[in-house]
Amino acid sequence: MSSLQSEALLAGADARHYGKPSRSPPVNRKKSIGFFSVVFIIFNRIIGTGQVIYVHSGTRSKLLNSIFATPATVLSLSGSVGLSLLLWTLGSLYAAAGMQVYIVWGTAIPKNGAEKNYLEYLFPKPALLVTCLYAGSMSLIGWGAGNSLVFAEYILKAFSSEEPSSLALKFAAFFCITFSVLLHGLRVDLGLRIQNTLGICKLIVLAIVAATGLVALRYGIPSSSDLVEDRWRGRENFRGIWDGTISSASSVCLALYSVIYSFIGFSNANYALSEMRNPRTIKIAGPLAVAVVAALYLFSNVAYLAASSKSEIVDSGRLVVALLMKNMWGEKVERWVDFGVACSSLGSVLAVVFAQGRINQELGKEGVLPWSKLWASNWPFDAPFAGHSLHWFLCVLIIFFAPSGDAYNLVINLASYPLTIINAVISFGLIYLFFASSSQSPEHQHYRWHHLSTATLLTTVLFGVANVFLFIAPLVKPPPGVEPYERLPYWTHAGLGWALFGIGGIWWGFKKLTEGKKIN
Repeated sequence: MSSLQSEALLAGADARHYGKPSRSPPVNRKKSIGFFSVVFIIFNRIIGTGQVIYVHSGTRSKLLNSIFATPATVLSLSGSVGLSLLLWTLGSLYAAAGMQVYIVWGTAIPKNGAEKNYLEYLFPKPALLVTCLYAGSMSLIGWGAGNSLVFAEYILKAFSSEEPSSLALKFAAFFCITFSVLLHGLRVDLGLRIQNTLGICKLIVLAIVAATGLVALRYGIPSSSDLVEDRWRGRENFRGIWDGTISSASSVCLALYSVIYSFIGFSNANYALSEMRNPRTIKIAGPLAVAVVAALYLFSNVAYLAASSKSEIVDSGRLVVALLMKNMWGEKVERWVDFGVACSSLGSVLAVVFAQGRINQELGKEGVLPWSKLWASNWPFDAPFAGHSLHWFLCVLIIFFAPSGDAYNLVINLASYPLTIINAVISFGLIYLFFASSSQSPEHQHYRWHHLSTATLLTTVLFGVANVFLFIAPLVKPPPGVEPYERLPYWTHAGLGWALFGIGGIWWGFKKLTEGKKIN
């Protein structure tokens, strides 16, 4: 089937199955995204993601929960090296399954907006209801605020030995999010090049981490002590790897929850499929990006274990990558670690901003947001600058006005929760389309839903079940000592996540009511 035929069929599907054509004219943006950029759009988004789990009374909560810090949390909750590595392997399988689901949807509906289009296809009636629900859950969240603050904390630590003030953190974070929005909003091509460069830097950093682990396994850990056991304490982690395994179901579930959230972001390229030179690039670039991330995550975990004892990692209370570098190369290298984490966070912010601007633009084109024509605009630099600006505004509010502690942790934990519900819906939606007789009708047949392979169906079920786990787990009381909040109930972000869908539903009802009055 030619690309023109595919576009014609897709245009027809817009009118027939989504309930209506888009309310704003299409944006004919230059198709400038190639294979290399697709890989790093995904890679940059995954590396640096996570959820806030620990709250330390009397101290500022740590802002980062990613491959640079999460392994310590997972090892603590799982109790053993073997179970910890097994959980990271399961996280890799989750990401691979999720990538396959997004490939199926993305190649069938190669348009900007990702889940918005998939939900509209599954639920065409009532018109715009599912679009408003999606808008309520996705457009009201400042995704980039968390990693902007991470960037601020570690870039300031890299250049100053003093603890940064709260005001300095806020302004450094403001610079990070503003720079990212201006870059992607004014020069898409330059933004992609810088984003790709930062992705390469992340690759180099994690490759150095893995190589450091190999050095530790081969030559031992430098130590002032004459004790042989101290020099080779990292090797002890790989003897009796199941020793200390915690049998508590809640602890293991929380550990798995933390691991899976470290892989969130594989869907990032699907938000810009209309701008890819060939949308089917996602079929190779997506799995490649996920495979590289999974390999680097596993190698990094091995490196951390090779250069520290289990008790050092669990009790470190710091970035586990900093502990690795300190043990192997000394205190002086820690500033370079801080700089590397800051660059990683900036890459993540750029990837988030890139995607969120396009989500807001697509929602604006549907007319479901206030001042929709503004957000749908591609003026003046052939980029969704207005859509980026809406995200910038929400992030700035969080950076300057969300107080530290429970309020801030709530905002960060809330960011990804609605997406788990959406992922579960689009996963089981594919299963439904495979079995539904209507998917074989002439108007749906070209999507070939009923031709999905057995392997694809199995991975889709796996991804759907995993996301059901992700949105149910926060409703279960966590083990003592790892509550996400000091004063708020542990389920607060889950409850508010569902409430965002409710806000979208109320907005849909309000629009229907006001539009009805205008007609009358």
